[in-house]
Amino acid sequence: MLANVLLPICLIALLGYWAVRSGFIASGYIQPLSQFVMKVSLPAFLVQALASKNLAEIWHPAYFIGYGGGSLLLFVLTYLLYRKFFIQSMTHASVLAMGASMSNTGFIGTAILTLLLGSHSAVYLSLTLIIENLLILTLMLLLAERGQHLSLPQQGAVFKILLKRLLQNPVILAILIGLGCVLLQLKLPSAVVQALEMLGKTASPLALFVIGGSLAGMKLNAINLQSMALAALKVVLMPLMIFSLLRLLNASSEMLFVGTLLAALPMPVAFGIFAQHYGLGEKALAPLVLSTIMGFIAVAVLLSQSARFIPL
Repeated sequence: MLANVLLPICLIALLGYWAVRSGFIASGYIQPLSQFVMKVSLPAFLVQALASKNLAEIWHPAYFIGYGGGSLLLFVLTYLLYRKFFIQSMTHASVLAMGASMSNTGFIGTAILTLLLGSHSAVYLSLTLIIENLLILTLMLLLAERGQHLSLPQQGAVFKILLKRLLQNPVILAILIGLGCVLLQLKLPSAVVQALEMLGKTASPLALFVIGGSLAGMKLNAINLQSMALAALKVVLMPLMIFSLLRLLNASSEMLFVGTLLAALPMPVAFGIFAQHYGLGEKALAPLVLSTIMGFIAVAVLLSQSARFIPL
């Protein structure tokens, strides 16, 4: 199982790294490819996969509570750590807390889970993306914006910005459309299903290629206690917390494995984007790179145990 899943992932990621590093593909093309995955192929995969299922297959309260609760708890702990111990501002501490409690689900998670579970992976991906976008990302933006306007009563304006962001997010819209089809028992026309399936199949390989290409420009600079602590919180503590909570909730073995696997993934690319936006700059690059290296090692270890949790 390890070779069947990890080897294709590594080969495609290495191809992306080589293509950018050698100049075969200009680094400027990685961002458009990334946008295609997040705005076209991943939403297409989610709509097609979710619309073909029934409500009982999609809704898993134990997973939602366990993964959501663990992510939220880690966000709060990290926020307090960087706010009180490392003396970071409210804005910076909230962005760092997002990095510790949010995974690279859209890219690496999609690639790994589709190889493991096929279209069934859409259930876990959707629940996880809902938690990350509606809970973690929303909380980070609230605190980050509030930190920049401490003396101004702009909470209503912040909520409007958040609502607009969510309604313009293709992944969230795709999940809502897929769930709408399930709740209303609507069946998509076969031509639409086929088109969505064709687009969805590009999500996994393109996501891996983008990850590899992105790594070509990363360097380990400014490694310090703060960056090492953040990477450890993300790749070590988060999967331990998610595993413990899901086990406490008597989650199925598959659910337990998938939740732990997704929690062990590196930080999302969005962490670096928000860090730049809110003035963290290069301080976010070291933990992002560290978490990527550590995350791939953690994923390899977990995949070696996948046969114990997911039947072949």
